[in-house]
Amino acid sequence: MAGNLSGRHAIVTGAGSGVGAAVALALADAGASVTIVGRRLAALEEVARAHVRLAPAAGDVTDAESLRQAIAGAVARSGPVSIVVANAGAAESAPFARTTPELFRATLDVNLTGVFNTFQAGMASMAPGGRLIAIASTAALKGYAYVTAYCAAKHGVVGLVRALALELAPTGTTVNAICPGYTETPMLERTLANIVARTGRSRAEAEAMLKAGNPQKRFIQPSEIAATVMWLCSEAAASVTGQAISISGGEV
Repeated sequence: MAGNLSGRHAIVTGAGSGVGAAVALALADAGASVTIVGRRLAALEEVARAHVRLAPAAGDVTDAESLRQAIAGAVARSGPVSIVVANAGAAESAPFARTTPELFRATLDVNLTGVFNTFQAGMASMAPGGRLIAIASTAALKGYAYVTAYCAAKHGVVGLVRALALELAPTGTTVNAICPGYTETPMLERTLANIVARTGRSRAEAEAMLKAGNPQKRFIQPSEIAATVMWLCSEAAASVTGQAISISGGEV
């Protein structure tokens, strides 16, 4: 684990619920000052009430200037950034023939350009030896039917991570992606509801269908992803960079 992160300032995007909230709380528990960023300020404020070292900041990862301003304000309050977790993401399914250019662009904007914007804004004040972490997906490592745009975006995240890791290696800053399988979050709830609505399957059948791809036959927990973030922030992971770390029960 990361041990004592006192004196370090972390940025976590998409932290209003699910994985982002779990990561932010883990970092705060370890002593970091954590700025949680997202579009839904009320949700961020609710998460921030759980820990004195959490501070909400409204910002949209698809809007580079909005994000830059949010992080600049956070730096003014809490000091230079040393950890960035680009977690914000969204997924919408559609057969490829019915995937519109607008849906394709919107998916890339959130899931790929959003990581680009987050890393650039976070790096502006980062000293050597920082940590840049993207929360990707097993969709960054394999294909899934009906989510071509999402798979393309997440594959792009891994490419970005691998290239940037080489660029920053001489500085001691590491760049990695975490690639979870289906994780128990509000996004998963929406996916299950969509399956039930579109296929007529029961909730239990929809869950079984998604769990079938995981050899352990279960969903990933946000705490497991948070624990991996904490390890990547530790000195024990100082030589781990440019990696796409699968947390998927052996799926990939």
